[in-house]
Amino acid sequence: MKRSFVNLILFSTMLLTACGGGNNGNVNGTWTASLTNPDGSPAFNFTTSLTQNNGTNVSGTNINFTTSSPCFSTVSSETGGFTLSGNTNGVTTGSFELTIQSGTPSGNVMTLNGTLNNNTITGTWTLTGVTSGCTGNGNFTMNR
Repeated sequence: MKRSFVNLILFSTMLLTACGGGNNGNVNGTWTASLTNPDGSPAFNFTTSLTQNNGTNVSGTNINFTTSSPCFSTVSSETGGFTLSGNTNGVTTGSFELTIQSGTPSGNVMTLNGTLNNNTITGTWTLTGVTSGCTGNGNFTMNR
């Protein structure tokens, strides 16, 4: 009886490890992003729901900037891409890009370029815009 229980635990552990928490080699899910300026000070924070569509295309919905900014009162689109480079023992890796375009005021564009390592994306961001104060760059981390 004791041996059967130990075997069940070992099998369950191997199964969960092989599944890798269910990310299935994509970026689907709710993500929380923290963007910093080159000096390390906070720049922007937001949450968004990403969906990987056909192939490498990524779209975002329900973005919510949790930092006050005149750059993104509303968002008109979130689009990007994810290219899988590996999925070994449940750990997914790949390159990631996301472009966020403002709705109101229009003309502000934030681009994130990074690398996914399982449930974390790290990389760099740039912001170009027409609204005063809506330019910048730095590093970011996103967690699922």
